[in-house]
Amino acid sequence: MKTTLDELQAFVAVVDTGSITAASEVLGLTISATSRTLGRLEEKLQTTLLRRTTRRLELTEEGSTFLRHARAILASVDEAEEQMAARRLHPAGRLRVDASTPFMLHVLVPLLDGFRARYPKVELELDSNEGIVDLIEKRTDVAFRIGALKDSTLHARPVGTSRIRVLASPGYLARHGSPADPEQFESHTLLGFTQPETLNDWPVRDADGNTLRIRPTIASSSGETLRHMALAGQGIACLSDFMTGDDRRQGRLVQLFPGRTLDVRQPINAVYYRNTALASRITAFVDHVVQALGKRPFDA
Repeated sequence: MKTTLDELQAFVAVVDTGSITAASEVLGLTISATSRTLGRLEEKLQTTLLRRTTRRLELTEEGSTFLRHARAILASVDEAEEQMAARRLHPAGRLRVDASTPFMLHVLVPLLDGFRARYPKVELELDSNEGIVDLIEKRTDVAFRIGALKDSTLHARPVGTSRIRVLASPGYLARHGSPADPEQFESHTLLGFTQPETLNDWPVRDADGNTLRIRPTIASSSGETLRHMALAGQGIACLSDFMTGDDRRQGRLVQLFPGRTLDVRQPINAVYYRNTALASRITAFVDHVVQALGKRPFDA
């Protein structure tokens, strides 16, 4: 489009006020600037829009036709701006959220009723992926990621941290005994992750004083799968507080080596692309999550 909004506004202002002088006052421009803007518009259109007489300006037939279009365009822009302003105050539209299955189930899903009550015009689309997804490829607006971030193209907002602990069910410990120290893990079934390998670093010291890296007896890509296996008494797992807090409080899972466990916490971030304007619905959703988690920390 060759024509600019400034040129359309100048043209409509001249028509509405009846003169370039009056239009200049409305637009906050000099008379010469308004005149040049109008001349530039006619030059682009290669059409005379206004006949200038010593007393007044009159629309040509072409000018009258163009005026209808100009008014419609300006009205459409005004409406779009009003809608965007309304969305800032009242977020609306589709919001695509991605998170791992455990974080989706244990953290986000319980918060949805409260969010939808506050923002009924936001349409949520929830996706669960255990690995790192490409936000653009998956058309994701915001993703919640657990652990250290590596993608510098993403903007990250901290949501919180979650401590990891070594856990087993009372049923498993009754059948197989409770290990007195990590060296006894060799006689136990260890539930670990297929990837990344760092998730198999457990927050206890080995014989050399280093953080223990286990070799899983059974491995899975899903923390939720490992949680269910631990609950079923199928082995010992190392899982995050955000997904096991209720299990520990209700005695379904028991922490091993509580006095020897290192305080290792996984950072949790909401991420989105830096080069994308942060829509109000994304801000509203992340704010809701942060506020809710501040009232009830994962390790509470």
